[in-house]
Amino acid sequence: MGQPKFQRKHYDTPSHPWQGDRIKAENEIKAKFGLKNKTELWTAQTRLREIRGQARGLVARTRNVDDVQGAKEVKLLIARLQRQGYLGENAGLGDVLGIDLERILTRRLQTQVYLKGLARTPGQARQFVSHGCIQIGERRVTVPSYVVRKGEEEMIRIDPKKAIADEAHPARPKAAGFETPVSAPAAEAPMATPAPSGGAA
Repeated sequence: MGQPKFQRKHYDTPSHPWQGDRIKAENEIKAKFGLKNKTELWTAQTRLREIRGQARGLVARTRNVDDVQGAKEVKLLIARLQRQGYLGENAGLGDVLGIDLERILTRRLQTQVYLKGLARTPGQARQFVSHGCIQIGERRVTVPSYVVRKGEEEMIRIDPKKAIADEAHPARPKAAGFETPVSAPAAEAPMATPAPSGGAA
């Protein structure tokens, strides 16, 4: 069972610690999405591997037309990924295997706040979320890695009780003359490259 104080890791670390190309790619993604550390990146990679692994197993099972349970699990998997915004309508197992790391990271609340133009940089978006400035509907969410479900994108807003809710606040993008980034990409498309920083996060 282990010590409750020390929770088990929910991610797998790279098999080899010193690979220049991998380290460079990880640093680029970490900077692009404003991740706090590589643990968050490895967590997303582990989630992606789990999704793909489940899909590959179901592809093998569904070759047998008599596997009713396998067909049911395919529908459940696709429905769950659609609710989480990873897949669009009329998606199939092939689309599940086509999910990439950027699509996983794009569904994070931190990224969605940035893409909606509520923050100047992904790092600032993380700060807003962790400091309790962001709501989804009437519910405050303080976890930057929260997976924004389908339909929740339009409910993301800055808590009107916070001073930062005023668009004239100097930390807001419009007040700083920052060009609002592109809208959140569809489930089938990767995240657009963030616009240059308008100030320190």
